[in-house]
Amino acid sequence: AYPRSVIILTGVLSGLFLAGIRLVVRWFREWLHVVSPSARRVLVVGAGNAGELLIRDMLSDGGAHYRPIGLVDDDPIKRRMKIHGVPVMGTIADIPGLARTLVAHEIIVAIPSASTSLKQRILAASEGCKVPIKTLPSVKQLLANPEALRQVRPMSLEDLLHREPIQMDRQELYPLLEGKRVLVTGAGGSIGSELCRQIARYHPTMLILFERYENGLFALDLELRAQYPKVTIVPAIGDVTVPERVAEVLQQTDPELVFHAAAHKHVPLMELNPKEAVRNNVFGTKTVAEASLANGVDRFVLISTDKAVNPTSIMGATKRLAEDLIQSLSHRGRTKYTVVRFGNVLGSNGSVVPFFADQIRRGGPVTVTHPEIKRFFMTIPEAVQLVLQASLLGQGGEVFVLDMGEQVKVVDLARNMIVLSGLVPDQDIQIVYSGLRLGEKLYEELFEETEQVEPTAHAKIRRAVNASVVQSNRLDPAIVHLEAAVSHGDDDELIRRLNEAVPTYAPMSPRSIEHTH
Repeated sequence: AYPRSVIILTGVLSGLFLAGIRLVVRWFREWLHVVSPSARRVLVVGAGNAGELLIRDMLSDGGAHYRPIGLVDDDPIKRRMKIHGVPVMGTIADIPGLARTLVAHEIIVAIPSASTSLKQRILAASEGCKVPIKTLPSVKQLLANPEALRQVRPMSLEDLLHREPIQMDRQELYPLLEGKRVLVTGAGGSIGSELCRQIARYHPTMLILFERYENGLFALDLELRAQYPKVTIVPAIGDVTVPERVAEVLQQTDPELVFHAAAHKHVPLMELNPKEAVRNNVFGTKTVAEASLANGVDRFVLISTDKAVNPTSIMGATKRLAEDLIQSLSHRGRTKYTVVRFGNVLGSNGSVVPFFADQIRRGGPVTVTHPEIKRFFMTIPEAVQLVLQASLLGQGGEVFVLDMGEQVKVVDLARNMIVLSGLVPDQDIQIVYSGLRLGEKLYEELFEETEQVEPTAHAKIRRAVNASVVQSNRLDPAIVHLEAAVSHGDDDELIRRLNEAVPTYAPMSPRSIEHTH
């Protein structure tokens, strides 16, 4: 028999031997990673659990394309710590110096729960580093799919909105949409297509895509059929300004809900094409809304804009008149008419974000109209969530407005996009000011002075209540005059008639624009 001490000593030595093998393997892997010529040197922001997992993944075979060179964290307890041999070397404020000293190729933010303000602070500290800034997926995405840790993505403007993203209870929307027939006008546009995608998730029996641009309609039709094979998708080519086609589609499909997203939205273009703006935004809305009433639609939702408040542009004035038309119809029948008003959406077709992105790709300059111009911004999914939520809240005649937080300076948006591209504003990419365009305001408003602001059941959605109810007997003569001006008058006559229909409309002259420079 062996002495007990020999058995114990053998066990201890075996454990040390196995641990030594594991250490040697880890050291060997790290050595291979260090000498890999393709490895990108990464400065990691955040020395918490996500940072530890990210570094471990980088040092494993699956993360062989990255080499963590250091961490930064504002927690004083973590100073001088090492995570898998990678030291915590400073705070967020130290990012510029460390990125230069360590020759970082990328900065990765490993804080899935980071607030918007923290992300903005990290971006501000990284300005001048000339390296791309990336981030991990959200906590929600990581919990749903742990493998998402490897899906490091570039930090986006959505991460930097001056407010926290709006969360809504999606389950309560099932009674509104499940098993229903739903029609969306302007289905091929940025808002319209996202409306279709989100509505399809709630299993309507039929989703009618009304759109005049056939290529966009074709692409959306293919996408929705592939993702939602149990939903009947009906692509309908048509123009909202053609009453016969609108009536035909509604009679054939018999929708229970109509979301009216079709509109001309470009301010400068509509200043040059006022008749088309009135045709589409006013008469198109009137056509679809009245056809919905005639066909017994349960709910009608108009997508509106903050530019309808105290409008200085033709586009804004036409959208304000469209709001008034919808409110005047709310007393005529069983259809519940609702208006949803919100600001700019990030990344929509023709918006400032893709415009800036294209200018940055070309090497600049990035053109901003005015150093003080501000806008409200939200993401397209948020805008659509608001529209759907408002549909549920609406009982008829309401104008719902999202609490969108603070307005964002457009020049700050441009600077952030340049930094996110790994470049330095005013050095690598110049920012130039081109001057306000006709119809463009320095800042937008969400409510008029005559509107009373009321809370709703949702903390982030408010209701704009006008002291005077919109009466159809006031609008009807104005609409008749507008129709005559579109058919036979010149642009000056049209603008005069539009001003009569929308008393808050204050057209801007080129002279008034010059005074804002």
